[in-house]
Amino acid sequence: MLRRLSGGAWALPMLLFTALPIVALVLASTPSDLAAGARHPLFLPALALSARTTAVSILVIAVAGTPLAWWLARGTGRLTRAAEILIDLPIVLPPAVMGIALLQALGPSGLLGPSLAALGLTLPFTSTAVVLAQVVVSAPFYVQGAATAFRAVDEDLLIVARTLGQSPAGAFLRVAVPIALPGMVTAGALSWARALGEFGATLFFAGNLASATQTMPLAIYTALESDSRTAVALALFLAAASTLLLVPLRMVPRALAVGGTR
Repeated sequence: MLRRLSGGAWALPMLLFTALPIVALVLASTPSDLAAGARHPLFLPALALSARTTAVSILVIAVAGTPLAWWLARGTGRLTRAAEILIDLPIVLPPAVMGIALLQALGPSGLLGPSLAALGLTLPFTSTAVVLAQVVVSAPFYVQGAATAFRAVDEDLLIVARTLGQSPAGAFLRVAVPIALPGMVTAGALSWARALGEFGATLFFAGNLASATQTMPLAIYTALESDSRTAVALALFLAAASTLLLVPLRMVPRALAVGGTR
């Protein structure tokens, strides 16, 4: 018991420091401020755009990232390790750097710009650019989390599935995915939360155009230039939306794990 209390005492300062900004944000807004923030012309378009783009982003990440996570989980060579480092780079690089990198890759004068222009495609400063920025910065959270979940899948179960006539794809979909699903959902929740809060890469690659590329974080940035109370209210709305959606998503893996043991 003493050891538990001692460990809790050491953990308390960091816990309090982490919670302090959220508490301050809640205390900074009154009900009238929240009502004014909800009526602000920036609010609904930014909220709708954030909801729409993050939904598309997490769908793209799940579809394209799951095979990559499976490959990382099964691979052991130098190529796999190099791929893991490359995937992790968006986590450690500043978002603004990723925004500039996207411009250099997909902008009009970028690496693929002329090819995209020949196809009649313009990506920067569009809602598609918002999705691309969100995918780039948040995909690592899903890929690495899903890869960790796949590594926990017993190889013997896959061998048994193959001996019973399953193809490699069938063994993956019917054995590996159901077992790893709780971890995949948790990884997806973290990835979605990161996409929802994306700011820097979106600003540099997609701009801050009202009703077109202005997501909730960018709306908060815009409101802060003229009305700090509105910015605080919008920030509280975003924090509440993240919490209301993230908490159930974090509880789903537990429910799946409990259901899987029955």
